Amino acid sequence: MTATRGFGIDIGGSGIKGALVDLEAGGLIGERHRIDTPQPATPEAVADVVAEVVAHFSWEGPVGVTLPAVVKKGVAHTAANIDPSWIGTDADALFAKRLGRSVDEVAMLNDADAAGMAEVRFGDPLARTGVVALLTFGTGIGSAVFLDGKLVPNTEFGHIEVDGHDAEKKAAASVKDNHGLSYPEWATRVNRYLTVLENLIWPDLFIVGGGVSKKSEKWVPLLEIRTPIVVASLQNNAGIVGAAAAAVEGIEH
Repeated sequence: MTATRGFGIDIGGSGIKGALVDLEAGGLIGERHRIDTPQPATPEAVADVVAEVVAHFSWEGPVGVTLPAVVKKGVAHTAANIDPSWIGTDADALFAKRLGRSVDEVAMLNDADAAGMAEVRFGDPLARTGVVALLTFGTGIGSAVFLDGKLVPNTEFGHIEVDGHDAEKKAAASVKDNHGLSYPEWATRVNRYLTVLENLIWPDLFIVGGGVSKKSEKWVPLLEIRTPIVVASLQNNAGIVGAAAAAVEGIEH
């Protein structure tokens, strides 16, 4: 590890969050700063907000940025819950220019991949062996898959078909809120989704995260699947922590 502090930005469908990160302890330094995601969430509009978040902390070092998208070599290839104009955008170059940094000082990665990297490093030791799937329940469903602690980047298991529907359209946390579902009602949908997913990849462990993980006691005990489940120890800050670590270590997908 070349530094004990880093900076991460987590871009979501509803909010853009950033914070200083302690890379030894795997936690935030002080409070995170959040700004609503602009609508429409075009690359230029999002870049302006990211610059505002970075400026809030007067941070001058490398910046890790997550996107709810498949990201390969800094380029966005999909756009989940952000504007479709992200597809094909060189996000590395966009943020480097907007933040006044070199491309080497910006690390772009999928949001769930970043969260998973943080959980594998700083979370439950069980996450470091076997096949592990982290799932973030928020505006959509993000996924990250690891084999013995090594990331398989850009899995999109939130978009598998379950009973004729895109999974996240039925089981994302936003669906619970938008349709006024109770936790038991929503947990039934999550359980169905996890059952389909575990039959596809046969994981040794599920890690569930996202904002709704803060209320895990209301729904996780209701799940009835064969795969063990743990709640993300970093909860909704995991993406920020993983992004900061990627920026310092030069990890990018």
